[in-house]
Amino acid sequence: MRIGITCYPTYGGSGVVATELGIELAARGHEVHFITYSQPFRLTGREANICYHEVPVTNYPLFEYPPYDLALATRMAEVAEFYKLDILHVHYAIPHSVSALLARQMLAKRGKRLPFITTLHGTDITLVGLDRSYLPITSFGIEESDGVTSISAHLRDRTYEAFDVKREIEVIRNFVNCDLYTRNPSHVQRMRQRYAKPDEKLLVHLSNFRPVKRILDAVEVFGRVAAAMPARLMLIGDGPDRSAAEYLAMRLGVADKVHFVGKQDNVHDLLPLGDLMLMPSEMESFGLAAFFFIDWGLT
Repeated sequence: MRIGITCYPTYGGSGVVATELGIELAARGHEVHFITYSQPFRLTGREANICYHEVPVTNYPLFEYPPYDLALATRMAEVAEFYKLDILHVHYAIPHSVSALLARQMLAKRGKRLPFITTLHGTDITLVGLDRSYLPITSFGIEESDGVTSISAHLRDRTYEAFDVKREIEVIRNFVNCDLYTRNPSHVQRMRQRYAKPDEKLLVHLSNFRPVKRILDAVEVFGRVAAAMPARLMLIGDGPDRSAAEYLAMRLGVADKVHFVGKQDNVHDLLPLGDLMLMPSEMESFGLAAFFFIDWGLT
């Protein structure tokens, strides 16, 4: 099949899942086309059967904010027509499902059919989509999709409750590549000394540092742990709350014990080093980071 995939190409869970799904589909012989504003971070640009198509956005003086959703719809239609796509798979309802709907309608005018599947990931439903400014259009995009999936039964149920959606939503849970996410004792022994001494416990947190992830709570909890025993904290990721977390670490007197390692492609190398994972998120529909630890049998 020729499959178009649109996602947020950043370090959030929806982008990770969408990219890994595209990589696996391409490995099985399908032709995959990513359509978004920048290349997904897990792509190298050298994968077989995968193409990336940038969505150009024009900064026009009359626009206070560039109309990315319209530019995306146009690029979806162009790529679908030129490469004869069989289907679009969009991750995150806002604005991707609406852009896909516009692309489908544009091509229908020319006698071409472009079905699209929408996958709901979490805050597109529980936070952004519930905003009164977006709720009607989010509901419309979901209802008009040719198929809808969610990453958990909880998210499916929340969607039914909040948006009064009548159509079927199929639960397809997130996944982890167990060939990649394995715990190698020799690797752990070699790498762990970079971040903690043998007598220190190593706590780990992985997220995109948005308020919903409550990274400040992770730092505060670590401050209590560090006061009770030798320990260090590894914070993997980046985002709007990083500066606040750095300031809190200094205020608590644990800045020298906190490793801000930033955005990392090789999280499968770092997560096994931890003795304990901190995940104080306000809400997780299907937390990938926790899934990695559960898969290894860690707590």
